[in-house]
Amino acid sequence: MQSASEIVTDDRLNGADIVPLTMALVQMSGDLTWLDRIAPHVRGPWDYSERLPDELKAEIRDAAGRELRRVAAGGEVRLASPDEETIRRMMSVAVAETVPQEYVAMALEQMGWEQAVALATPERVAEKPAITGFSVAIIGAGASGICAAIKLREAGVAYTIFEKNDEVGGTWYENRYPGCQVDTPNHFYQFSFAPNDDWPNYYSRQPSILDYLKNCADRFGIRERIRFRNEVRGARYCPETRMWRVTAVDQDGRVHEQEFNALICAVGQLNRPAIPDIPGLDDFPGPVMHTASWRDDVDLTGRKVALIGTGASAVQVGPGIVDQVARLTVYQRSGAWVSRSPNVLREVSEGKKWALKTIPFYAPWYRFQLFWGFGDGLFQALAMDPAYDGNDLAVNALNQRFRETMLRHMHRELEGRPDLIAKATPDYPPFGKRVLADAGWYKMLRRDNVELVTTGIERIEPGAIVLKDGRSIETDAIVLATGFHAGRMLWPMDIVGRSGRSIREIWGDNNPRAYLGIAVPDFPNMFVMYGPNTNLGHGGSAIFLAECQTRYIVKMIGAMIAAGISEAEIRQDVHDAYNEDIDRRLKRLVWSHPKVSTWYKNGEGRIITNQPWRLVDYWRLTHEPNLAEYKTA
Repeated sequence: MQSASEIVTDDRLNGADIVPLTMALVQMSGDLTWLDRIAPHVRGPWDYSERLPDELKAEIRDAAGRELRRVAAGGEVRLASPDEETIRRMMSVAVAETVPQEYVAMALEQMGWEQAVALATPERVAEKPAITGFSVAIIGAGASGICAAIKLREAGVAYTIFEKNDEVGGTWYENRYPGCQVDTPNHFYQFSFAPNDDWPNYYSRQPSILDYLKNCADRFGIRERIRFRNEVRGARYCPETRMWRVTAVDQDGRVHEQEFNALICAVGQLNRPAIPDIPGLDDFPGPVMHTASWRDDVDLTGRKVALIGTGASAVQVGPGIVDQVARLTVYQRSGAWVSRSPNVLREVSEGKKWALKTIPFYAPWYRFQLFWGFGDGLFQALAMDPAYDGNDLAVNALNQRFRETMLRHMHRELEGRPDLIAKATPDYPPFGKRVLADAGWYKMLRRDNVELVTTGIERIEPGAIVLKDGRSIETDAIVLATGFHAGRMLWPMDIVGRSGRSIREIWGDNNPRAYLGIAVPDFPNMFVMYGPNTNLGHGGSAIFLAECQTRYIVKMIGAMIAAGISEAEIRQDVHDAYNEDIDRRLKRLVWSHPKVSTWYKNGEGRIITNQPWRLVDYWRLTHEPNLAEYKTA
């Protein structure tokens, strides 16, 4: 924290968002009347959702400055640990709606409350002595694998990470296409135990995310436990020893085998690119690259480029390359809901960074606003209301309001282009597919050198793409924004369980199931991260889910060690009951709407990727493992 004199002479309080600043003021001063004064002027959780009068803002900043000087000089924080009802009241004012009591414990944990009370950034946690006789293999050094390693290290459990690449980061290492950025607010898309107050943007670019993950690997001392350029080909459970035998191939082609007590598969859902089956694609003579396998050696300057797909990576890479290419032809199967996001291209001001680093409690309150606004605050828009008649274009009244808001944005951006509006307007309800942040997509579509094509592709020829209506479009290079093999989870690894059956035999290529998305019958001591039915299709943060899953797994391993258990396998009845429950719940959500066709579903129409839970539900379900749900030995 800065000294009192520095705060006295610093006017950077003007860079602090007024609502989290008020919450910090309330805690430093203990004066709850500030809540009543700002409540009528807060319209939502975003920094652009408040309408406080300038006079009131100035009064708050003056009062906050006085409290900062007092606390910096050694004065006490008068409301360091408010009671639950006071916290809930503050939360409700901060997001302009009533926050249920069930959110308090989770929010306090996620807000880094202990660090806020200490008025300091958490220091690197010292490594505990390793617990002898128990070891864990982690496959993947992306965000989930890093999270698991950090927490196993803190628990004193030995681990080894196998990573096929030469650096950490997972998807943030592999996805390097122009315009690649996170579509979740960065101050939410970060580990709660490792806050970063120096994000350059509100939605930062790939290099910044990768740097953050690298920093976490270094800061928490896990890098030396990573075997880079070691790709796991398979793992087999050995019932006689109750160990997992992991087979990996290193960069020189040498095969290595090693046994571990437990196995964590942290490869996620989105790590193997899906290449469309288009006649002639394999024979196209020009550059062809998937967004997840970007070729830095290819120069698109002056080329006629085909962009196939209009999903999350397409709306970023399109604006990222449009200034270089001679012509960009976008091939769309269905329109995407693209929302106005005022912060998506904004840089974080120095005043905001200063506030996050300096003002006690400011960063936790800012994070809570994002947590609510980009998470459970959206959840009610997903439920299909049988009594609501939305003409198949909306599933409930709130969903319809989101639709109208996004349509207004589209019409503003594409004003004067009714042809583009007709093509770009989705024919399914909002949130049926992930809503995308507009980082210049609509403006790009208006460009003279851009064409949006909705006619299907018949075939690809040398130098051209031929449409189903016979039209031929000159093409020099092809960019595939066509997603991943999400249904083939853990593929292409050969994971074999107790009975000798592989995970592919049990799941097939498109029907993965797991208890909590984590545990699978017949695969003792194996835990999956970002597994079946754990994706968030409306908002939220994959980092939050990684923390939930890590907590569950590390506590489960700790319980096994404490009880002297060498084998724990989820019971079939527990697994089946859970999956029957989530299937029922998912049928009532927008992703099951008949007009929604998406990678969330398998060929039989079952939703295999998304979860039906609010964030608070999944947090509660994964908070404390129950050994009684497992067969143990």
